[in-house]
Amino acid sequence: MIQDDQHAPEALAQHPDVTEAIIRERRLHDPSVRLSGPLAETLFDPDFIEVGASGRRWTHAEMVAALPTLHGGAENSTPITAEHFKGTLLASGIVHLTYETQIADRHAHRSSIWRRDAAGEFRLYYHQATPVPDGTARP
Repeated sequence: MIQDDQHAPEALAQHPDVTEAIIRERRLHDPSVRLSGPLAETLFDPDFIEVGASGRRWTHAEMVAALPTLHGGAENSTPITAEHFKGTLLASGIVHLTYETQIADRHAHRSSIWRRDAAGEFRLYYHQATPVPDGTARP
């Protein structure tokens, strides 16, 4: 289990599995993780799939390879602001997260499914981003 509550204070009142998933999701926004293939690799499930805000479908290998070049990766790239995390324990070892991001002037609703692997570690199994049109009210 990752012990890093300073990066996810909103997770503290949640179920421990939800807390763990939020902390791990936030780690994926950390430039030092995005720039390190081995660190990022530990957070993705081998069967990982993403449907990005652009509509592009990403596989595990594609995401791990591209992560350093995406927003929030390079030191001078636009950072990712993530907020309004909500989590639900779907079943033992399976957590569904929803939250919102802002990258420059682009907002997106995000949904992630985290599942425990055989070693007991949560890994990101599925992620989807949906763009929020300009002028749309946000919480």
